[in-house]
Amino acid sequence: MPDPSLQSLLRDTSRSFYLTLRILPRAVRPQVGLAYLLARTTDTIADSELVPLESRLQALAALRDRIMGASSAPLNFAGLTPGQESKAERALLERCEETLRILGGFAEEDRRLIREVLITIISGQELDLKRFGAPHFPELAALETDAELDDYTWRVAGCVGEFWTRICRAHLYPHARLDDPVLLRDGIRFGKGLQLVNILRDIPADLCKGRCYIPRQSLQAAGLAPEDLRSAASEPRFRALYRTWLGRAGDHLEAGWNYTNALPSGQWRLRLACAWPILIGARTLRRLRGENVLDATRRIKIRRPEVRAIVARSILLLFWPSGWKAQFGREMGMSKWS
Repeated sequence: MPDPSLQSLLRDTSRSFYLTLRILPRAVRPQVGLAYLLARTTDTIADSELVPLESRLQALAALRDRIMGASSAPLNFAGLTPGQESKAERALLERCEETLRILGGFAEEDRRLIREVLITIISGQELDLKRFGAPHFPELAALETDAELDDYTWRVAGCVGEFWTRICRAHLYPHARLDDPVLLRDGIRFGKGLQLVNILRDIPADLCKGRCYIPRQSLQAAGLAPEDLRSAASEPRFRALYRTWLGRAGDHLEAGWNYTNALPSGQWRLRLACAWPILIGARTLRRLRGENVLDATRRIKIRRPEVRAIVARSILLLFWPSGWKAQFGREMGMSKWS
């Protein structure tokens, strides 16, 4: 980031992702960091639950127009800031004009890629708000089909894998001989897998907000309704379906691991940047397999010492191919995760 104060804002808002940003090669760090800041800004708008739904949708539309260059009207998100408990998220809204100015300073192709990924993310946030933004209590609002969940994970995360792939290809290894269609496919699955891990971990928290991301049709086939997931006692009936979804998430992360290992061997910073979220996600899935995920009193979380151990081990194994490649299976805790 050109502005040191925006660098600190990035650190304060990116949490664990800041670790990935710091290891990225300098040639792509500004583009990825700026895209992240704007995506977190749109996410903050969408999650401002004290603000009426229509106001949030209007704010997202106004920011989308500015990102696309279709409007130059100054943005004023003062009406959204009072409900923000996080100082960093308030700053995101207050300093949005600064991040937009930085967007305008990138080369044309970089601007195009950043705009494309942000527009796709915003479309997913708008769809999510229209599905879940209005109160539905005592009933839950739920996705209907597996296809809807797959589409959602594409819009808010799979598109990030595509952006990441294209921006790195352009700046880091433009002439490397790679199977680009496979790399793009696995990059998209990489993003989807990380999002699906979050969804599968956060079921109780989402249910408290009136949201059920486990598709209704899948639940019905298992003899369940979305409302049943509010009770930890439903876990034995939910377990088989839940393990199926854990398997899908594991398969996506495996595609992400294949993606990581397909990158040019000299791109060790990029390999580490990809490996860390995948390995943390894999350990999360392993933990989820042994827990009652419907128990709202327990939230599965990989602790900081565990993250530090994963990071340190991956650095040590970076130039030991067999040890490096074995990391994913070890974190998953089994040879296959169906």
